[in-house]
Amino acid sequence: MVKRKVRQASRPKSASETKLFESLLKQASSGYAKELPNRTISICPECLEIIPAVIFEEKDKVMLLKKCPKHGVFKEVYWASVEMYNNARRFAYDGKGVENPHVKKANPACPKDCGLCSLHKSHTALANLVVTNRCDLNCWYCFFLAGKAGYVYEPTLEQLRQAVRLVTQEQPVKCNAIQITGGEPSLREDIIDIINMIREEGVDHIQYNTNGIKLANDPDFAAKLREAGVNTLYLSFDGVTPKTNPKNHYEIPYVLENSRKSGLGIVLVPTVIKGVNDHEIGDIIRFGFKNMDVVRGVNYQPVSLVGRMPRSHREKHRITIPEVIQRIEEQTNGEITKEDFYPVPSVKAITDFVEALTHKAQYSLSAHFACGMATYVFNEDGRMVPITKFVDVEGIFEYLEEKACELNKGKSRLIIGLKLLCKLNSFIDKKKAPKGFSLSKILYNALMKHDYRALGAFHHHSLFIGMMHFQDLYNYDVNRVKRCVIHYTTPEAVMPFCTFNVIPEWYREKVQKKYSIPVKDWEKKHGKLENLLYKRNIEKLSSTEIYRKTYEGFLRQ
Repeated sequence: MVKRKVRQASRPKSASETKLFESLLKQASSGYAKELPNRTISICPECLEIIPAVIFEEKDKVMLLKKCPKHGVFKEVYWASVEMYNNARRFAYDGKGVENPHVKKANPACPKDCGLCSLHKSHTALANLVVTNRCDLNCWYCFFLAGKAGYVYEPTLEQLRQAVRLVTQEQPVKCNAIQITGGEPSLREDIIDIINMIREEGVDHIQYNTNGIKLANDPDFAAKLREAGVNTLYLSFDGVTPKTNPKNHYEIPYVLENSRKSGLGIVLVPTVIKGVNDHEIGDIIRFGFKNMDVVRGVNYQPVSLVGRMPRSHREKHRITIPEVIQRIEEQTNGEITKEDFYPVPSVKAITDFVEALTHKAQYSLSAHFACGMATYVFNEDGRMVPITKFVDVEGIFEYLEEKACELNKGKSRLIIGLKLLCKLNSFIDKKKAPKGFSLSKILYNALMKHDYRALGAFHHHSLFIGMMHFQDLYNYDVNRVKRCVIHYTTPEAVMPFCTFNVIPEWYREKVQKKYSIPVKDWEKKHGKLENLLYKRNIEKLSSTEIYRKTYEGFLRQ
């Protein structure tokens, strides 16, 4: 994310854009999944007032236009493809929300009364738990660091436990996935105790968000994380060259090697910035594909331009989900195409089927359809084969919805199970499917027997390719905020990602300052923060066989 700037960017007021806004507002519907144009609510990037906005089509792109009484009209690209936007919103739906919201206000306003409130339409699918805002790097685009914030945020173990309980006690679905994040979590000496605490609170899936520096330099650290209960490393990885990935290019080979030895899976997380590293989007996938024995996925994050900046700067760096997918198609020579991607809420059919089968509320990924897209890629004789090339994905979804309806009407579970067993193979083209495992068996065991080891087998045979575009002040859409499934949990409240980070003045700074100490006080006890900064030996790191093999075929001489 790009650092928030203090100065306000001046901008000319456009009479034509004002006229367009007023015309669109008259035409727009209020439903977020209806035909364009449609109304929503946004925020003024200058004064942070809540203002009306319209999402509309312009030159094959989806745009967001909003008007502030004080600062005029702002126009921003929302999705760079109307076609992909319309395909994605076919899957839009509202989730269960939270039956026991933390905000008890009778008539809350989004996003002013966040924490979660009764307006929120999704439960917490993944909770980010910030354990420190200290870091051993000083990346130019980061706004989160202790030195920049002016305080050190490191809650106690019991305060973190309180934060975990806020999401694990949500009803009707408790959060069962937590990502430990920062700053750099590895700087906390009690990080293993924190992982153990999360396990004690009944959380099964623990991600560890890291720059990988300690994992590269301490061969035993990956094994310690795995033994404590970490399932996945969420590893920053912005490109395959030193220029695109100055953060941890030289350490990545050793993170991979140490993770292999410990059995710790990795998701590569590239922040994509147009003009900076978008030319390596395809190579990043190929890198993950080459290392599928340890890399479980690549999860792109199109840059969130958190800060006040003129339109020309935004146009220079802004990249949206359709543009990332377009570059994937171009840079993989069509092995992976736009037709292979589905939005996050497309898996609703699976949730509905399992709920009808068990009569229990299940995880529901009811994110806004514009928040993220994903697919799975398999290895067939060295070729990347997306799941859509041999599976009728939508056919399976339609069939599961049909069987869920039958179960809800009292149809026998045994009969439905037998039908499913017979039918699943009809959705799979065995001639095109990768050899060596039975996808129909994996799906049946996961759906009918709730054997999630089967899903583990699926993930070990495939590479997840996804993307999640977090919002900023310019493309802010409250309809997306209300449906967010990725939240931050603190000792006091739970907040959607795009309120916690996009409007830090309202939430993040207030809660973190309460549980922090000023930098100067921390430094009296522990020494200067700048002494934490990592100093790499490039010659040593790049001279090994591990480094050469890892980047073989990616580094141009």
